[in-house]
Amino acid sequence: MQTRLTLKPGQKGTKKLIAEYGDQLVCIRYRYDPQKKKRYKTVELIVEEIDWKPRRRADAPVEVKVEWGEADLGRQVKQAGGKWNPAKKVWEMRYDRAVELGLEGRIKSETPTVKKPKSRPK
Repeated sequence: MQTRLTLKPGQKGTKKLIAEYGDQLVCIRYRYDPQKKKRYKTVELIVEEIDWKPRRRADAPVEVKVEWGEADLGRQVKQAGGKWNPAKKVWEMRYDRAVELGLEGRIKSETPTVKKPKSRPK
C-alpha cells in the first residue's frame, strides 16, 4: 500500500472530518492498494492527552549561562568538565553535571552535536 497524499486539518478536503473529529484530528491520508485497485482514506486521531516532561540523557550536552562576575561558579563548572564557548558566551557541559551543581534554571538549550562520517578504507 502506498500513501500519496497527507492532509492537515484546515486544508482543502478536510472540512467534513474536522466537523466529525474536531481537535482530535491530526491528519488525513489517502492510501492506494494497486493489487486490489482500492483507495483508502484514513485518519490519525488523538485518543489521549496527558502531561509529559521529556527527560534528557545524563550525557546530553547543554549550554549553561554563567554571568560575568560569578567567578566561583565558573570555576565549579570548569571543574565539572565544562568548556567555555566564547562565540555563544556560555559554558557547555553534560546535563547530569549541570544538575549536580544546581544549574537547571540556567540551562539555555541542548547543544547540537554533529558527528563526522567515518571514512571508509579504499
